[in-house]
This record gives sequence, C-alpha cells and structure tokens, in this order.
Amino acid sequence: MQSRNLKITAAAFAMLPGLAFAQAYPTRPVTIVVPFGPGASTDIETRIYAQKLTETVGQSFVADYKPGAGTTVGSGYVAKSAPDGYTLLAITGSFTASPALYPTLSFDPIRDFAPISLMSRRTTVIVAYPGTPYKNIPEYVAYAKANPGKVNVGTTGSGGSPHLNSAWFHGLTNTQVTFVHYKAAAAGQADLMAGRVDVTFTTALSAIPHLKSGKLKLLGIGNAERSPLLPDALPAVEQGVAGYDYSSIFGIIAPAAVPQPVINRLATELAKVARSPDVAKKLEADGGLMVGSTPAQFRQVIASEIARYKKIVADTGIKLEE
Repeated sequence: MQSRNLKITAAAFAMLPGLAFAQAYPTRPVTIVVPFGPGASTDIETRIYAQKLTETVGQSFVADYKPGAGTTVGSGYVAKSAPDGYTLLAITGSFTASPALYPTLSFDPIRDFAPISLMSRRTTVIVAYPGTPYKNIPEYVAYAKANPGKVNVGTTGSGGSPHLNSAWFHGLTNTQVTFVHYKAAAAGQADLMAGRVDVTFTTALSAIPHLKSGKLKLLGIGNAERSPLLPDALPAVEQGVAGYDYSSIFGIIAPAAVPQPVINRLATELAKVARSPDVAKKLEADGGLMVGSTPAQFRQVIASEIARYKKIVADTGIKLEE
C-alpha cells in the first residue's frame, strides 16, 4: 500500500509543472493559424472564436494566415512550432485529406498534433453564377455532360476539401469539368460572382449572404441531410447523385507536445465558446452545427476523416494539379 501511495504521489508531483503552467496560461497573445487566405469560411469562423476567446479568457487570440499546398503549408508550420500552446491550427477536411494526397508530408497528422476540439460541422452547398443555364443538379449534370471540360469549377486550392469533394461529385456523375484553383477563397468567390468561373462547392457560411443578394444561385446541398436553413434546397443525393455526402468539419488542434493540462484548458474554453448563445446565433444562422467536443472525441473524428478521404482518393484516382 505504501509503495502504491508513493507512485501516486510521484505521478501527481510530475504533473504539477504542467498544471501550474495551465493555470497561468495564457500570459501573452495566442495565434490561431488559418491555412487559407483571408475571406475563407475557415477565416470567418476562426475570427469569431478568437474574438470570443479574447473576451472570456482575458488574453488576445488572433488569426494568422498561411495558405498554400492544400493547407499543408500552414499545417507544417504549426507542427514545427514551439509546443507551448501559443500557436494553434484551425483545420477543416483539407487537413484530413492531406495524407491521401501528399506521400511525402513534412508532418504526420496524427503523431505531430494534439486535437483540442471539434467546434462545428458545416452545411455545404453547390452554387453557381446566376447567368448559367442550369437551375438544379440534374440540369447541371446534363449541361456538363453535353459540354465536357467547358464548365469552370472554382476551388480553394488543389487538394483542398472543396476540390476533392467536387472531384468526387463529378466522378460519381461521369462529368468532366475544368478546375480553377485559388489560394484565397475571396478571390474565387469574386470570380464566381463575376461569371469568370461557373460553379463552386463551398460552405453555407460563405455563400448564404450572396445567395440572399442574388449574386449566387443555389443548385443543391452537399450534405446528405436537408438543412432547416435552406428548406427548399435538395441534397445532391436526392437529386440523383447516389452516395454523395459532402459535410465540412472545423476544429482546433495544437502541436503534439503541448502539455495536456493546457490542451484540457483550451478544450474547456472552446467548449464554452461553442455553447455560447451569441456564437451559436452567428454560425447556426449560416449553416453551422455547433459541437465543442473533447480532445478524445476529436481525435476519433480526425482518424475517421483521414480514412474517408483515403477511400475517396483511391476510388476516384484524384491527383494533385499544379
């Protein structure tokens, strides 16, 4: 019994530095790296959380942009950052897709990161320039089949989640299109509203204001389930694209060696943010479903998403485009 008590005491003593650090943390501004350019839905959501954390924690949380290479530039930067809790990473499906696309990643998405919280799942939409001749997905598919390679589909970068999921869609529908990749979502969205690209697959968060203003046209929902936010819009799977389900995740992770007490502190604070009525009002109005998971729950989601994207890439033969 005495030996067991000594072991417990020693273990508790070993945790004290981390616990003390977590109690004091943060003592300076925290950076959340966004692996996309300004204006992307990930940027919008990150800044909402950063503002709320700044209010509730009492220290500044700021977004920093490091776009490129299907989010691997920003992810690699954070993987190599000091494991002190002051550099975090906002991730979407593009992060979990990277192992299927990049055989020589500079980081391991499981080993090199510590999940903190899955913050939300997002409604995704398929939208078009209003001047295009199709009003729904069957009409779009028929047009793309009759005009192979002539439809320009905008994405937030080669290998990103919108690219993969739109390539998956076009594989399922046996249609050929031309992908146009943008480093910044704002530039792609501007080209879509100007008619320089025809279609994009994106989140409702970034599309709904332009749908309301008439600057974009809604063809359908990517998620398999209908959205109460867009009650008149049908999911792609209900419009003849069997098996298609493009939902989007958003979460926060950190370098792997960040002390667990700090991870737990961040997870607790982020869960509070996810359950905050004002945050939920902002994001749920634009298609977000708030979650605020534990680190362990988020680790399971990341692992399952990685497996899902590996299957998509294997089934479709998607290759990165320059």
